[in-house]
Amino acid sequence: MTEAEMIERRRYRPKPGEDLHVFAYGSLMWRPDFPFVDIQPATLYGYHRAFCITSTHYRGSEEHPGLVLGLDRGGQCLGRLYRVAPMDAEKAADYLHRREMVTGVYIPRLLKVRLNDGKDVTALSFIADRAHAQYAGKLSADEVVAKIRDAVGIAGPNIDYLRNTVLHLDEMGIGDCALHRILRMIDDPKDAT
Repeated sequence: MTEAEMIERRRYRPKPGEDLHVFAYGSLMWRPDFPFVDIQPATLYGYHRAFCITSTHYRGSEEHPGLVLGLDRGGQCLGRLYRVAPMDAEKAADYLHRREMVTGVYIPRLLKVRLNDGKDVTALSFIADRAHAQYAGKLSADEVVAKIRDAVGIAGPNIDYLRNTVLHLDEMGIGDCALHRILRMIDDPKDAT
C-alpha cells in the first residue's frame, strides 16, 4: 500500500447528525481554523504530548527537519476539547484530514477524554504512528533544542510553534513542563534549569 492510500484509508468520517469532538494538544489549541461551538479543558489518559514527529513540511524542511508534537503512548495529556456542531462536522473532519494527514505519521483515533466535571467524551485525536519514518521517538531535551532552534517550514519557524504552544499551556494553567524547559534552553542556554 502506498502512503497516499494509507492516508486516505485513515480518513475519519463523522456520523451524520452528531457533534464532532476534537482533542487538541498542539497547534490546534491555538489555531483550530474550523468552526466550533464550545471549547473546554480536557485530559487524555494513556498518551502524552511529545516532540516525537519530524517535520519537513510545516515546521522544517528536508535540509533542516524540525519537530512537531504528537501524542505518544503513556502518561496523560491536558489539552482542549472542541465541540463541532453536526452541520459543520464533515467539513471540519475534511479540513483536519488535509491539515494533519500531510503524511501518514498520525493515526486518527476516537479516544475518551475527561472534562473537568468528570464527564468522559469520545474525541477525534491524532496519535503518533511509531512505525512511520517521521516518528522521531523519545529524544533528549538537547536533541529537541538542536532540531527546533533553526528549523523553518511553510508555516514558519519551528520556535514559533513551540512558543505558541507554551503560551497556550500557560493560559490553561499548565506551567513549567518539559516544553517550558525546552523554550528556556533555546532562549537562554545558561538558564535552562
